[in-house]
Amino acid sequence: MGEELILKNRLRVARAEKKISQGELAEMVGVSRQTISSIETGQFNPTAKLALILCIALDKKFEELFYFD
Repeated sequence: MGEELILKNRLRVARAEKKISQGELAEMVGVSRQTISSIETGQFNPTAKLALILCIALDKKFEELFYFD
């Protein structure tokens, strides 16, 4: 178990499927556009609560948006 698990996401792809901007998604879930950008680039991992809110906003299951690499 020496390998470090890195949480990755498909947020950008899911957002593009819905045709919404980072700013629009940010407004929907109550965070800044910069937070959405940071999550998409892997610089920031969302809290469990924010991850679930993002899933609801994008109509995706958790496993469809987040995965370990």
